[in-house]
Amino acid sequence: MDVFGGIKKNNFVVVGRVGLDLFPTEVGIGIEEATAFTKDMGGSSANIAAGIVKLGGQAALVTSVSDDAVGRTCRTMLRDTYGVDDTYVTTVGGEARNSLALYESRIKGHQSVIYRNGAADFEMTDADVQAVDYTRFGALVTAGTVFAAEPSRTAAFKAFQLAHEAGLPIIFDVDYRPYSWPSPQVAADVLSRAGAMSDVIIGNDEEFGFMAGGIEKGLDKARDLAASTATIVVYKMGERGAVTITKDGELRTGIYNVTALKPTGAGDSFMAGMLSSIADGYDLEDAVLRGSACAAIVVGKPGCAPAMPYPAELTEFLNTHPGPSSPRTEG
Repeated sequence: MDVFGGIKKNNFVVVGRVGLDLFPTEVGIGIEEATAFTKDMGGSSANIAAGIVKLGGQAALVTSVSDDAVGRTCRTMLRDTYGVDDTYVTTVGGEARNSLALYESRIKGHQSVIYRNGAADFEMTDADVQAVDYTRFGALVTAGTVFAAEPSRTAAFKAFQLAHEAGLPIIFDVDYRPYSWPSPQVAADVLSRAGAMSDVIIGNDEEFGFMAGGIEKGLDKARDLAASTATIVVYKMGERGAVTITKDGELRTGIYNVTALKPTGAGDSFMAGMLSSIADGYDLEDAVLRGSACAAIVVGKPGCAPAMPYPAELTEFLNTHPGPSSPRTEG
């Protein structure tokens, strides 16, 4: 399978949720003090898809939304505001509801509250993923929350199978959110299974450590995946930068330091920036650094999808920023 060739088609099928974000319109205050809120599209997979499109690529989302005003709002913003193809978005009735994220644009005392009970995206079925024409796309992208409940879990694994059969590489952001899972043991087993089926795996040190049974084992887990099944593994370490591992070796990169307004959205923007940069012909090291720059841009602005950069914004940031920090070499 030509992983880089698939990414360079710059046309992605993204599996996972779209939700609604609410954040205080005024920067720096808590939810308790806020009197006005801004609404926008959210959800890890939808954010990744929006980031890819804003950077010049194409993306279609596969998910389910609720049959109510919130579900319709999410779908409309996905399509009309961010230009993501909603052909494979289905509507489910009953008591299913779209996820809601309520978070603050501040670092000190930051609160991010996620409402996921009876989430509509967990209602995605085998039939939904089998309706996708995978030959339209160059690669499949998803995030770990899609595996947290049934029937979405089985459907997502079916999507992996169908994508592989169509020759598409699988790009997987571990994205472990404990509140979505029935138990840590189930999460570790399922996420490890998904990782073993993936060609590109992105996660932070805690997520790899979680899959390995201890944070001190996380880097070895990442290395094992790169040596056995994956073409690219990106092991993120927060302010210490990242280790990108391939069968050719390891490269370490730093981060772009900024004055952050919030921690949310960085991982989604990193993914979109890295994939878009590979698609645009940048080598892997530059693609990882450009993904890090996209993450820095997003944490420096309110919102997630609306904060993700267009190409001109990314270029301006890279031209005016003093540059990435030196990569840390400690484990």
